[in-house]
Amino acid sequence: MISFDPASGVFLLDTPGTSYAAFVPDGDGIPIHVYWGPRIGAGDARYLAFKTAEQFAVEWPCFRSPANGHEEYPLDGRLQFGRSALSLEFPGAIRSTEWTLSGHEIDENAHDQELRLWFDVSHHDVSVTLHYRVYDDSDVIDRWVSLCNDSASEAVDVHRFDSAAWVMPEWAVHRMSHLTGRWAAETQLRRVELTDSRLVLESRRGITSHHANPWFAMDDGTATETYGDVYSATLHWSGSWRLLAQRELDEPAQVLLGWGQEDFGPRRLEPGDRLQTPVSSGLFSARGHGGASHAWHDYALRHVLPSSHEVRPVLFNSWEATGFSVDEAGQRALARQAADLGCELFVLDDGWFGDRASDRAGLGDWRVNTDRFPQGLGPLISEVHALGMGFGLWIEPEMVNPDSDLYRAHPEWTYQFEGRQPAAMRNQLVLNLARLDVAHWVLGELDALLSANDIQFVKWDMNRPFADAGWPGEPDRQQRLWFDHVTGVYAVLDALRTKHPGVAFEACSGGGGRVDLGMMARTDQFWVSDNTDAVDRRYIQHGYSQLYPARTMACWVTDLPTFINKRRVPLAYRFHVAMAGVLGIGGDLTAWSAAETAEAAELIEVYKRIRHVVQLGRVHRLGEPSRSASAVQYVTSDADEAVVFVYREAQQYDSLVRPIRLRGLQAGGRYRLDGGEVVSGDVLMNHGIAPVLTGDYASTLIHLRLVR
Repeated sequence: MISFDPASGVFLLDTPGTSYAAFVPDGDGIPIHVYWGPRIGAGDARYLAFKTAEQFAVEWPCFRSPANGHEEYPLDGRLQFGRSALSLEFPGAIRSTEWTLSGHEIDENAHDQELRLWFDVSHHDVSVTLHYRVYDDSDVIDRWVSLCNDSASEAVDVHRFDSAAWVMPEWAVHRMSHLTGRWAAETQLRRVELTDSRLVLESRRGITSHHANPWFAMDDGTATETYGDVYSATLHWSGSWRLLAQRELDEPAQVLLGWGQEDFGPRRLEPGDRLQTPVSSGLFSARGHGGASHAWHDYALRHVLPSSHEVRPVLFNSWEATGFSVDEAGQRALARQAADLGCELFVLDDGWFGDRASDRAGLGDWRVNTDRFPQGLGPLISEVHALGMGFGLWIEPEMVNPDSDLYRAHPEWTYQFEGRQPAAMRNQLVLNLARLDVAHWVLGELDALLSANDIQFVKWDMNRPFADAGWPGEPDRQQRLWFDHVTGVYAVLDALRTKHPGVAFEACSGGGGRVDLGMMARTDQFWVSDNTDAVDRRYIQHGYSQLYPARTMACWVTDLPTFINKRRVPLAYRFHVAMAGVLGIGGDLTAWSAAETAEAAELIEVYKRIRHVVQLGRVHRLGEPSRSASAVQYVTSDADEAVVFVYREAQQYDSLVRPIRLRGLQAGGRYRLDGGEVVSGDVLMNHGIAPVLTGDYASTLIHLRLVR
């Protein structure tokens, strides 16, 4: 529910378990945040607003504004001294923004409500709207902002335009959790204490990036997986972004989330233009970091991810088996082996198109290589379908090799600066999808490919960040590239999903370089990392699970030694790690022994029996990944079934696994473990289980069913 009291300027957002309140003071007009936490009433919100206004009215010393850090959406100018969420430059080089509240509106829909607060910018024909959305089945709050230049003649330069500023409680300690990493080491969870300063996380690469993720969680330093107040927020955006946490002595911490347009120059808003930010979503949980993750996963599955109720199939991908050495006969042989193994989706990776014999040529020429597939893809697809599997294809539509027919015909379609040779990476350049003709061409090529072939799955890759992001033919639009490329990708994906509703998409960017809720809304799963080493993946998957559900996490079992670190890990351990998400196989099946093939087929069959629990259930992280034993557990919504994966990297001395306490079961229920002994939920949660794991890289899977 949403309410707004015009007399006091107080607005209150109620979710099923939380409340969020702010007010617009007379005169100044900048909304002041007053509360976010467990449910309160409208009278409580007005009281908090009154007490805050009373506190601000006290005479304050020079060099300090009482509102700093409390602003619901801080503006650049006047007495706001922190970093602003909105910074505009008006004619005459005026960089101070003042506004007044001009009205509000509340829209009620079937399952959500939206509040719009309209502000008129003083001295200029510019209007700003703050948007808030709440749901009847989630404690997540969506926020975004729209900006309109209503002038008939004056342009406005936009220097900073964030989606939201999230104000934290006035704790003595602010501990921030965030995700960092790099290629092959994505989503590494870190926790740092904020000092009286600013901390910036960002991507300046044109993609979400491997190096950071637009999410944070904040607590007072005492929260655990199951205990404590946790505040968190994220951004629905797949391009450059910035997260700025700022805190000054005796002030609350404030976290700004938005586009990463800073240092790329201003974006000019011409008369009549309108600009809208991506959504930033925020969440309060009183049940620790695990409770926050549960709420995020529920929100993603209910309100972001398409077809989230469907379990994803077990796939086989040809890349590690063949690389660029692709031909029809070899793929047919792999398909037969994949089907015998129990795979349900066969994905033909790189090398099927153009003159693609290596990564040096062919990108952009999305026509089937008839030397390798003499009659096109049709015969291979028919055999894959006859084997009972769906068919998938790898593409990288935002890229082009200089050695390609596309580039020779349209070198002007890539990002570049006049008179300079663009910097290649992986022997490829980035297509300028901010150009409508390029976006239309990409859509046409992919639409034709999907229309001509019976394809069920597309792996959309993007293997390098932006560089030389120039547009010589349109210098006035050059600063818009960082936004318009992303919206161009969104538009192509949206159009393809509308025209080909039976095709699922996997988002990949050299691994986990484009993992975010903006891309999740348009795809069915993520390729989380190019690193398929099972030990490393436990740490990557642990961080990933803080925000993103297992239903979206593609995990492969690949051959040994892994190309990342040359580690050798038992097949069962590799499977048990990959079975914690959407299982896939990426090895060269022709080289597997009969024993390996039999073991893999058995484990795939086990996964099919439990994947509804893993992909659609609630995850409980039973300890952080470490060399000693830790576990991850999944439970169905009715707690009738649970799956537990227990891992140990190394055995030290003759030590045994300590009991691992489970969570989320029915306290009075009785559970059968792997079809054998029956144990009460009370014992499982209050004492735990201690499986016998011997040696290094040991693991086990335990399947629990409620006994009726």
